[in-house]
Amino acid sequence: MTDAPYVPPKVWTWNKENGGQFASINRPIAGATHDKELPVGKHPFQLYSLATPNGVKVTVMLEELLALGHKGAEYDAWLIKIGNGDQFGSGFVDINPNSKIPALMDRSGPEPIRIFESGSILFYLAEKFGAFLPKEIKARTDAMSWLFWQMGSAPYLGGGFGHFYAYAPFKIEYAIDRFAMEVKRQLDVLDRRLADNEYLAGKEYTIADMAVWPWYGALAKGLVYGAGEFLSVQDYKNVQRWTDQIAQRPAVKRGRMVNRVSGDPASQLHERHDASDFQTKTQDKVAPAT
Repeated sequence: MTDAPYVPPKVWTWNKENGGQFASINRPIAGATHDKELPVGKHPFQLYSLATPNGVKVTVMLEELLALGHKGAEYDAWLIKIGNGDQFGSGFVDINPNSKIPALMDRSGPEPIRIFESGSILFYLAEKFGAFLPKEIKARTDAMSWLFWQMGSAPYLGGGFGHFYAYAPFKIEYAIDRFAMEVKRQLDVLDRRLADNEYLAGKEYTIADMAVWPWYGALAKGLVYGAGEFLSVQDYKNVQRWTDQIAQRPAVKRGRMVNRVSGDPASQLHERHDASDFQTKTQDKVAPAT
């Protein structure tokens, strides 16, 4: 005997948690759930984040800027535990009313500037420091097109495929097939672009690569959703080449560590307040041995 098909009501109401791994933090209203001020460190930029793909975009960018010698890009990175609902604290909501990481405050000028949404943060930093965004109009437009491609495409990967394949309380064949097809199409889009281009905007490494790599590079290496074999990610040879190339950049290696709370303790730097923290404050050095 099968369950009766679901028929949507005339008016939807929120009367139960929706199930799945993130049910406890999902709700249909915005705004703060509790009062909590955010800490402020000594550097021009204050980042409030977690090392999800969206968070990694920004820490990679900041580390790349510092590697170029832009001392004004120094930052404090504070950990926001989204599983605990830190993003619904009043201080965080004041920066990002959408309650999503990452959120950034630029305190380098006479009046603090808030920046939210990862793509907006990348563009803001690129404009402020004149780096990782080409000046020539064609390459600049290509970089911006691929940046916005990521903004529009990744929800199908994360909220679509990732949710139904890895996090939903039960498996729905139609949903998994629908989003697996779309994610493989996206990988093919990237693979075709990278067949004739070293980076997404052409010869130059840009904020487009920094935006796309944390999502699709991790997917290409089977590091998200346990879905590498399911999606045959090894078949996308140009994406694999590009992923490996970016992964070797020292600033990318550092950026991946910031606000990370899972994996090898040596790869986790829960908070970053000084460049020396990468050598002295990773979890293998500060956490007691177990």
